[in-house]
Amino acid sequence: MREHRQGSLSPASPALAGRFIEDALRNPHNRALLAGLPALALPDAWLVAGCLFQSVWNLQGGRPPEAGIRDYDLFYFDASDLSAEAERRVDERVRRHFSGLPVTIETKNQARVHTWYAEYFGASYAASLCAQDGIDRFLVDCTCVGLQPGDGLPTLYAPYGLQALYEGVLRPNPRCHQPRLYAAKAADYQARWPWLRVLDSFAVPA
Repeated sequence: MREHRQGSLSPASPALAGRFIEDALRNPHNRALLAGLPALALPDAWLVAGCLFQSVWNLQGGRPPEAGIRDYDLFYFDASDLSAEAERRVDERVRRHFSGLPVTIETKNQARVHTWYAEYFGASYAASLCAQDGIDRFLVDCTCVGLQPGDGLPTLYAPYGLQALYEGVLRPNPRCHQPRLYAAKAADYQARWPWLRVLDSFAVPA
């Protein structure tokens, strides 16, 4: 397994990174998940994706930060057992641990994604070396975000920065070239947050 990447985990300015963490933590479910995650001792565990960036978009749209968020995704990385059964046991343990939260939690081992991705999505997927590799490959580049519990504030990972997220600009992720899947995902987001702008190329908007 690749050594966990430390240091600067986002090209975003410190001010924007701090704003993002503050906005994500205004969702009480995100706060609870990050507070409870260390007790599970999952290797390389991160709270990722929709529950974070959708909290930001909700706040920008004047809605409660937790409004309409369908599920809360946790990533971890355990290459010692790539079986679906092992992942299922972890998922069940996580759900029991957070049974007091009124949310749906999905827990996925990023070490095994390459074993099922092609069959499920019809495209190849290189084996990951850490959980952050999974964050790197979300369909929409500005949604590549994750928070990991730490001393004090959580650690932020946002490989594409945060500017497009706050501007509401959706672009396809060059690390996950799936035009059909991207179009469907972006359309779903725009239907829920109509002010978002969807681009169908990697061009920077004017």
